[in-house]
Amino acid sequence: MHVGITGHRGLSEEVEAQVRVVLDDAISECDPTELVGVSCLADGPDAWFADAVLRHGGRLEVVVPAAAYRDALPQWHHPVYDRLLSCAADVHETGMPESNPEAHMAGSEILVGLVDVLIAIWDGMPARGHGGTADVVAYAERVGTSVQVLWPEGAER
Repeated sequence: MHVGITGHRGLSEEVEAQVRVVLDDAISECDPTELVGVSCLADGPDAWFADAVLRHGGRLEVVVPAAAYRDALPQWHHPVYDRLLSCAADVHETGMPESNPEAHMAGSEILVGLVDVLIAIWDGMPARGHGGTADVVAYAERVGTSVQVLWPEGAER
């Protein structure tokens, strides 16, 4: 089973702890011998999901939205990104050079095309910019990919 991730970045430490628990619970329900997690490895839910997939014995595939993607991520996240990327069984690229909303959405569209289920760490609110979590969920629903929304009860973005 191929499972993908999309989710809000910049969550508080309290919400992060809650999201990590719901992600771990969701991943633990999958058969690790058949689990393939697909992530763009951004800071936040993308990376937490990738860690959970690997911790539970699944395989990791990575989608790189743009050649300049890593450099556009926060500097503190680079070691995490590099570690997770080195664990990838396969890497998919958009071929786009600039890390911008169009590239991020293109990466998400590739990700959705690779998965059976998309986990969305989403508060249900509209995207704050093109390619945000709400846009990825809407795209997945348009193309018929199953979406599992996970959001801790009472959590705020």
